[in-house]
Amino acid sequence: MHQFRAAVEKGDMAAVEALLAEDVVFSSPVVFKPYPGKAITAAILRGVVRVFEDFRYVREIADPGGRDHALVFEARVGDKQITGCDFLHFDEDGLIDDFMVMVRPLSAAQALAAAMGAQFDRIEREAAEAGGA
Repeated sequence: MHQFRAAVEKGDMAAVEALLAEDVVFSSPVVFKPYPGKAITAAILRGVVRVFEDFRYVREIADPGGRDHALVFEARVGDKQITGCDFLHFDEDGLIDDFMVMVRPLSAAQALAAAMGAQFDRIEREAAEAGGA
């Protein structure tokens, strides 16, 4: 099992953050513009932890070269079941430099957008406190 997956499944957000490159780019499933930087990405991921319920990875797909991983997950946002995938690319130092999330169905993506929108003032504050917003 990949160390990112293990950290997420343990709820160890410090370990998750340690796996992010300083120049990581996070692409949200519900926002067009990507978010560049470790501080905002870590803050978004902490927000997701607060929003998702019953989160679990159900499958891992790895590139034989080891730099690309797809982690399929299931969770709940309120009363909506959501299925998604974290697409991770690792740089030469083994840190995540590209993190893209896709989710389905549309009703669950809309619930996620609303729930994360409600978190975003806190997310921006956390990122600013970490020095990266």
